[in-house]
Parts: sequence; C-alpha cells; structure tokens
Amino acid sequence: MKIAYLDCPSGISGDMTLGALVDAGVSLDTLNEAVGSLGLPGCRLVAAEVTKNGFRATQLTVEYEPEHAHRHLSDILKMIEGSKLTAKQKESASKIFQRLGEAEAKVHGCAIEEVHFHEVGAADSIADIVGSAVGWDLLGVERIVASPVPTGMGKVRVAHGTCSIPAPATAELLRGIPLAESSIQAELTTPTGAAILATLVDEFGPLPAMIIERIGHGAGQRELDEQPNILRLFVGTMAEKLESEEDDESECCWMLETNLDDISGELIAYCARRLRRTGALDVFTTAVAMKKNRPGVVLSVLCREAELESLETIIFEETTTLGIRRWPVSRNVLRRKQHTVQTQWGPVEGKIAWLDESRPRFAPEYESCQEIARQNDVPLSTVYEAARVAFDADAVD
Repeated sequence: MKIAYLDCPSGISGDMTLGALVDAGVSLDTLNEAVGSLGLPGCRLVAAEVTKNGFRATQLTVEYEPEHAHRHLSDILKMIEGSKLTAKQKESASKIFQRLGEAEAKVHGCAIEEVHFHEVGAADSIADIVGSAVGWDLLGVERIVASPVPTGMGKVRVAHGTCSIPAPATAELLRGIPLAESSIQAELTTPTGAAILATLVDEFGPLPAMIIERIGHGAGQRELDEQPNILRLFVGTMAEKLESEEDDESECCWMLETNLDDISGELIAYCARRLRRTGALDVFTTAVAMKKNRPGVVLSVLCREAELESLETIIFEETTTLGIRRWPVSRNVLRRKQHTVQTQWGPVEGKIAWLDESRPRFAPEYESCQEIARQNDVPLSTVYEAARVAFDADAVD
C-alpha cells in the first residue's frame, strides 16, 4: 500500500502543503494547469527553493490579480465544477471547502449558504486548496497519516477582528484531531491547513512503519526563531510487517472497555469520533443495566498496541470514567484494499476483500455513499445498491 505521512512540527497551511507536494515530485506545471482552469485572473503558482533555519525547502506562492470579491461556498463550488479537474479532484477540493463552510457557519451561527468566505475565499486560498486536492491525487497515495498538529499561541487578525490562536474556524476544524503543544507566538496552523487535515487525513499518530521513497519539504512564509518553519511529507509503502496485517492472518490487538452511566449520548458519540480519528480499529457501545438498575453503556475500543496509551487518554479526557479495563486479543483479517467504483452520480469509495482464492467482494463506504445521497437527493439505500452493481469483480487485480 502506498502511504504518506505529514510531519507537522510547525503546523500546516495550504501553501506549506503545496510546497511539500511539489518538493516530493508533484508536477508544478500540472498544478498550474488545474489552477488556471478555475477562471481566476492571472492566477498561477510559483515555486522557489528557500532555507528555513538552515534547512532547504520548497516555498509556494500564488500570483494573482488584486480582487475585492467575497465569495459564498456556492460560488467556489461552481468554479470547481466548471474547471478541468478530474471527477476525483473536484470531489476532494469540494469536500475541503464544504468542511470550511460548515466550520464558518457554526462559529458565526448562520446557515452554510450565508457564509461569506473572506481570507479563504480569496484567489490565493482557492488556489492553495484546489492545488492541494490535485496534488494529493497526483501523488497517488492510498492512505494519509499525520502527526499531532500545533496551533501556536497569541493573537491573529482576521476579517472580523482580532482573535486568539487558534482562530474560531480553525479550532472548529480541529475538533477530534490531536493537537501538539507549542509556545511559539504565531499562527502555525491556518484554516486552510486545518481543513486539509480534517478532510483528507485518515489517521493521526506517530510515523507508521513504512519504506520511505521520497521526502518533500514545504516552507511556510513566516520565519520562526525557535525552529524551521517546514512541513515534511514522507511518501513510501507500508513496511512488510504492516502489509502482512492486510492479509488473512492473525494480529495482536488490545481491547479497552469502560462502563458509563452518568454521561450524555452526545459526549459518548464525540469521544468515539476522537478515538476513531486517533487510530482505533473499532469503537462500539453496548447497552447494559448498571447498579441500582440504572441504564448505561459499555464503551469498547479495539486498537493496536502503538495507540493504546493515546486512546486511553482520550477516554479519560472525554468521559466521566474512573477506570478502564484492558486485555490483549487476537483477530484475523482478510486481505483487502481500497477501491472506487463509478456510479451515475459519481465515484463511490469502498473496500474489496478476499477470502482465500475466492472472488473479491465489495463494501461501499458509508461516508462516500451518504455524501452522494445528500448532494443528489436520492435515498442512501439506492446509492449503496448502485455502488454494489457498479463493482466489477473480474476487473480487480
């Protein structure tokens, strides 16, 4: 499996992401062709090699004609839809902007259709996001992992005035994403960078076992006295040990459990989301009767040993529990891989799996199906059925 790892010691922004992608080998000409098709006057990406505290990196800047437009989400989505991007690239770019719109709508207390994009609606931010969506597609990785991300400290000036770091929209986008401590007085993670993380990253944690093939270094615009302002991108393949875990073999895992009877369902749901985003293999709840016949739930978490401590910390932080049970378990997993099928409404992502030498079977991903169902106003069950029908087992290697 081809995998990428984002090392974010100095945070992440759209231009840092683009710089890392280009430094890792993504074609700047291809990115400029994609950005140029958006219809933004004079908009183009320019790459330069720079040094940050003695370390080489690629810095991307966006050249564009001055403008004073404040765009709505619908304006940007129409711009993306009318571009020359592929269907997958359009979907990724639109999802990032959708995440941004949802965050802005929540912090301003308005409908997503009413959100005025200020900084992230400017030509340079649009180019950063669209370029990043195209760049990740060109990189061709099947899984993206990222380190915990620092936000920095202090104040930042936005269209609505001066705000504490992280800015409100950035903080909303970083819900469920592990943050790293930092005392640097600067905005390290921007709304654009946070939206890219929240939309595209599959897992957060330490550098996974992988065979590194390329490393890209993307430079931020700011000079930091404390450390290099650089985003590192590792590209490679999963190491042999992890590849074997995708086969139908046994692997050793851990089960975490705790009983909860004095906490709301909303808090349990949020905790479960954080656990999944931080690397849990499975999270589920079971209804039980507690002492004095109080209704409660058992929160169960399946994980690998590497994520054991971080997941326990999340459970203690997000719930009222005073103790967690843990024990080692083994599980058998089928050989599987990511797969995308084409339906009449667009691509649907999913997984295919093999049992011995039998024909592969396809399972559509819920998130991909529900997004198509929502955008096209069709029943979710109809999308699921269309995805299964579109799967061609004979075309799978």
